[in-house]
Amino acid sequence: MEETGRAVQAVRAALFECQDIPYREFQAKLIPGIDPASMIGVRTPDARRIAKDLMKREDAEDFLRDLPHRYFDENQVHAFALSGIRDFETCLGEVEAFLPFVDNWATCDQMSPGVFKKNKKALAVRIRTWLTADHPYTVRFALGMLMQHYLDQDFDPEGLALAAGIHREEYYINMMIAWYFATALAKQEEAALPYLEEKRLDPWIHNKTIQKAVESRRISDEKKELLRSLKVPAR
Repeated sequence: MEETGRAVQAVRAALFECQDIPYREFQAKLIPGIDPASMIGVRTPDARRIAKDLMKREDAEDFLRDLPHRYFDENQVHAFALSGIRDFETCLGEVEAFLPFVDNWATCDQMSPGVFKKNKKALAVRIRTWLTADHPYTVRFALGMLMQHYLDQDFDPEGLALAAGIHREEYYINMMIAWYFATALAKQEEAALPYLEEKRLDPWIHNKTIQKAVESRRISDEKKELLRSLKVPAR
């Protein structure tokens, strides 16, 4: 799609006004696989503000439809913009339109629609679909939503089984599974611990879960010693 829309031009101009070259260089080191030339170098508070301004425009949809975006920072603005949509069905549709174009962990993890927490039953159904997607960042996003919304008062043990049942090679999927289980150990220990004691996770994920849990301040020293004893030989 030709990038001639006014909304696209406005977002891009606002991003370049906030450009921070040293921050871009720092950010590029944290997000491998993204061409540094596609990074403008915009800090998160500025990207959030630009996203908020975008959604006040009558032609905001023109930017949302301009996919794939040219710049990494435009993806960040897109993620923040979707996170602020208040109607669940609208937000869900926009998220699903954007997910195939998410190509890095940062954009994936920044997208956290507030409206999802008010529609958890419907969200749970969609998460099941996302977990089976070929696209790795769709799967990562689904795992992130499981971790964010279903490990507290709306905890469902089935979420643990769904996460444990994913067997993929992609690093950023496996890292998120480990993060999910480490968080589950802190919040739902009784349900999560058997997955390690009974070695139900792939070895790399198993050990990474233990590593992340041991680094957590939410887990007692006594429990950390137990977790260290559960490490398995790496393949």
